Amino acid sequence: MNVLLFLIIILAYIVFIGIINEKFIHLQSDIALIFFSLLISLILLIVRFAFNAELLGTFIDHLGNFGFEQYLMDGVLCFMLFAGASKVNMGKFKQNLRPICLLALLTTLISSFLYGGMFYIVASIFGLPMDIWMCILLGCVVSPTDPIAATGILNKIGLSKNVCSVIENESLFNDGTGVTLFIFVRSIIIHSNDSNFLDLMLREIVGAVAVAFAVSWLLFKLLKLTRDPVRYILISLLDVSSVYIICEHFGFSGVIASVVCGMFFSYSMDRIERSTVVIDPHNFYGDFWEILETILNAVLFVLIGMLILNIEISIHAATIIPFSLIILVSSRAIGVFISSILTKNNIPGNYNLREFVTLMTWSALKGGLSLALAIETAEYLSREVYDIFINVTYVTIFFTVLVQGLTVKNVYFALERHKAERIKRATEGKYNT
Repeated sequence: MNVLLFLIIILAYIVFIGIINEKFIHLQSDIALIFFSLLISLILLIVRFAFNAELLGTFIDHLGNFGFEQYLMDGVLCFMLFAGASKVNMGKFKQNLRPICLLALLTTLISSFLYGGMFYIVASIFGLPMDIWMCILLGCVVSPTDPIAATGILNKIGLSKNVCSVIENESLFNDGTGVTLFIFVRSIIIHSNDSNFLDLMLREIVGAVAVAFAVSWLLFKLLKLTRDPVRYILISLLDVSSVYIICEHFGFSGVIASVVCGMFFSYSMDRIERSTVVIDPHNFYGDFWEILETILNAVLFVLIGMLILNIEISIHAATIIPFSLIILVSSRAIGVFISSILTKNNIPGNYNLREFVTLMTWSALKGGLSLALAIETAEYLSREVYDIFINVTYVTIFFTVLVQGLTVKNVYFALERHKAERIKRATEGKYNT
């Protein structure tokens, strides 16, 4: 399909859905995009099946084969991560560093392996052609929370800044853990040499941070030589894209590197805020990244909805998908519980253990990165197993975005009321004694 025609279709989706939602539905905008793009795509499939129109079938095939993995992983992911990381509150980040690190590293590790183990039991019961490592690989795909979904949805529903900081920062960093785990487990399945997890993890993280800091430091020195706000934007684009390419070439984590670039530029821009205000009084730099993130988020959510046009429904879907959702929530809750215990008295937001586990479990949205990793498995998994991966991942994304995304605000305020009552009872009990 012609690139310009494809772009027109995507923009038409975004504009049409946005106006309908604004006037009549009033859902959060990103949730509306992913829901209605799926709905429109399903209508196209029904019309195709009902009328068996060759021209429509060809159009749908072209629309479904848009190369989602290449678009995200080799295209816009680094810019979306940079934009999200640019908004990180460094004070909140430092304040919650321990729980963020534990959630991003330990929770992802635990939930991936727990998910795999529980899914293997289900697979064995139903006779699915999946061994334990394939099930763990699926856990690595669906366990990491998605920074794009987190920043695009959770930041707009009224959560406190402290809570948003933990959720967003965990989402930004745990994708690096998830991708590293994915590469490690994949190497076991395809019998490659990357089978030492500790070495792989250190190489991915240390290499990514080193490259990101080195290139960002050099380019920020260059940025300070110019007084053109447009050149600020160009240098930041050059920074994150070149860092991502370098890291991917040398086997480092481009995901983590993009996040580090965004945080470095955010911190460094804050340090020269006075001169920035003089040079860029209209805040072109900040507005550019805000607008770019909004547009790329919108396109991504539409593409996720449209991907149903190119998905084969597995013969095992009806039996395994309900179990996969139960396993997803359970493994996440256990992972958060263990990490929260290790935070000792540093649980953010004055929550107790149960409240924090509930919030961090229900706010764990999945998104495009999980889908891209699932699509990548087509190279080495059988068609039957690959269909299971895609079906489970796709339903997982829609469950977390639509069900959890639409209800997490209610869960948050219910937990806030519970916390207030708990603190009130504790205070009254203290005075009574």
